[in-house]
Amino acid sequence: MKRAIHLSAVFLISLLVLLGAGRYTEAAEGEAPLELRLSLHDAIAAAMESNPTLQLSRERAEEAEGVVQVSRGAFLPNLSGTVSRTNETIFFGAIGLSGTSDPIDLFDARVQLTQNLFSLSLIQQWRASKVGAKAASLDAEVSRRDTMALIGLLYMEALRAEAAVKASEANVDLSRQLLALARDRKAAGLATNLDVTRAEVQLESEKQRLLVAQNQQDRTKLNLLRSLGISREVALVLTDTLTLVEVDRQSPAEALVAARAQRVELQTQAMREKFASLTLRSIRNEIIPSLRLNANYGRIGTRFDDTVSTRFVGLVLSVPIFEGGSRQGRISQSLSRIRQEEIRTRDLVQQINLEVRDALLTLASARQQVAVSEVGLQLALKELELARQRFEAGFINNIEVTNAQTSVVRARDNEIEALFNFNAARINLARAKGEIDTLN
Repeated sequence: MKRAIHLSAVFLISLLVLLGAGRYTEAAEGEAPLELRLSLHDAIAAAMESNPTLQLSRERAEEAEGVVQVSRGAFLPNLSGTVSRTNETIFFGAIGLSGTSDPIDLFDARVQLTQNLFSLSLIQQWRASKVGAKAASLDAEVSRRDTMALIGLLYMEALRAEAAVKASEANVDLSRQLLALARDRKAAGLATNLDVTRAEVQLESEKQRLLVAQNQQDRTKLNLLRSLGISREVALVLTDTLTLVEVDRQSPAEALVAARAQRVELQTQAMREKFASLTLRSIRNEIIPSLRLNANYGRIGTRFDDTVSTRFVGLVLSVPIFEGGSRQGRISQSLSRIRQEEIRTRDLVQQINLEVRDALLTLASARQQVAVSEVGLQLALKELELARQRFEAGFINNIEVTNAQTSVVRARDNEIEALFNFNAARINLARAKGEIDTLN
C-alpha cells in the first residue's frame, strides 16, 4: 500500500533532497516508495530550492559580495599590535669605532595604525566590485529563470511520455479486439489464417511500442527527479495533463516590448558593461597621487617594568612616476573588455528578438497542429470503424482494418506530439518574454 504524504509538494521535495543528499536511497524491502504528487507549478517552485545549478549561481553571488567586502576594507583603518623582547649587541665598527657593546635587553609593545585617506583608484575598485556583485546577483536570477523553464520542459516531456503510454495501452486493447474479431470470423469461415496472423503481428507490434513507451516514461521521470535534486526512490505522480490551454494572443511587437522590459539578461549585461568601464577608470586613476596615514604608539624600555611611551605619526603621499608600461597594457585589456561587452549586448538583443519571434511562430503553428491532429484522430477512428464493419460483413479481408488501425496509431501520436509542441512553445514564449514566473 502506497503512503501518500499529505504535505505541500515543495516541502516534501525539500525533505527528500535533505534525506537523500549525496546518495541514492532505495525503499526498504517490502515497502512501497514514497508517493510524490507533482503539478507543473509545484515542480517549478521546488526547483528554485533544490536545483544544483541554481545553488551554484547563488554561491557565485555570495562570492561576489565577499569581493565587495574586501574592496571596502581598503578604506577602513587597519590596526595591528606587536610585542617583542630582544637581546642584542651593537658593533661599533659601523660608525668608525672598535669593539662591540655589552648585551642590551629591549622590550617593545606597540599598536600600529594604517589608514588610506585618499585613493581614487581604490574608490573606483570599490564601485566596480559593487557593480560586479549586482551582476552576479542578476546572473543568479537568470539561472533561476532558466532552471524554471528547464523544469517546465522536463515536466512536459514526462507528460508526453505518460500520454504515449496511455495511447499505446489503448492501441494494444484495440489490437486485442481486432484479433478476437479475426478469430471469430475465421471460426465462422469468413476469414483466413492470414487474417488472424496479420492481426497477431499487429498486436505484438503494439506490445513492443508499449514497452518502449513505458521505458521512456520511466526515463523522463528520472530526469525530472534529477533536475529537482531528488536522489531518493519515489513514486512520481504527475497531476497535470497534456492539454491545450488558453494563451493570450499578441503581436511580435507587443511581445518584444515585454521582453526588453522584463528579460533580466539585459540588466545583467548592462551591469557587465558598467563593471568593465569602472575597472578601466580604476586603472587610469592609478596615476593620481594617493595619501595614506601611518601611526603607532607603544612603550619601549630595557625591562618590562621600566618603559617609556613613544609614538609615530606620518602622512605618506604616493606619486606614481613610471611602472614599466604595465598600466598601459592593463588599460588596453580593459578597453578590449568594454568592446567585448558591447558586442555581447548587441548579440543578446538580437538573440532575444529571435527567441520571441521563434516562440510566437512555434506557438501559432502548434495551435494549428493540435486542431488538425484532433480532426485527424476523429477521421482515423471513423475509418477504422468503417473498415471493421466491412470486415465483419465479409466484404474485405482485414488488410483495410490493419491499415486503418495504423492510421489511428499515427493519429494518436500526432495529437500527443502537437500538444507537447504547443505546451513547450508556451513555456519557451514565457521564458523569452521574461514571464516564466507567471507560468502555471
